[in-house]
Amino acid sequence: MTPQAVLEIIDQARRKEARSGTFLRLLREKAARLPASVTIEGYQPATCLFQFAVEYIEMAPRLIECVEACAREAGKADLFEPFVESATRYFTQPSALLVKYDGLDGLLIRAYLCHRLMEEMYENNRSIRASELVDLEATRANLLAHQLIGEPFANELDDSITVTVLQIAGTPDYYELNLDPFVDQVNNAAWDWMRHYWENLLVRNHIRFSLGSGLA
Repeated sequence: MTPQAVLEIIDQARRKEARSGTFLRLLREKAARLPASVTIEGYQPATCLFQFAVEYIEMAPRLIECVEACAREAGKADLFEPFVESATRYFTQPSALLVKYDGLDGLLIRAYLCHRLMEEMYENNRSIRASELVDLEATRANLLAHQLIGEPFANELDDSITVTVLQIAGTPDYYELNLDPFVDQVNNAAWDWMRHYWENLLVRNHIRFSLGSGLA
């Protein structure tokens, strides 16, 4: 399965949501219970959260595509293949735990797993970590998705990511690998649009975190 297949799954969920409005109703409830550290400046908070969630979901296959393409161009395709395959399977072959969550609600969970897996992939290699490829705003987007999914389930998802990363790259050898060629590819101008889009996801949807918040 490819990132394009993931986009088709997302498109199906969006059409279903257009008929039912289930996810938007859920976000109306979530908007009323967000922590004080999260401020939504739009006049319709649920709509801002809805657009954030949809864009967050749609960024997942694009992130998979970016990692896959950059790894290939850097001659590191085999090394990154387990990450790409795991991230794709969240959408195309979800676990029994995830199957019961359908529609955009379910896809938000799958996208969260994908984004968190890639975030941990970056954190577990010295050269990628030092490059600061992951912008603070992208990290905050994951934190907001964590809030929308809700605890304790989101914490269980984080624990599953930890296990997956340990299985794929939980060795000192991976941490010490020189992956500067991969970093150079990700920093290529061809992917500037994606980084800019991802890093401005919150601002674009009128969402911000208060200074000094525990989520910052």
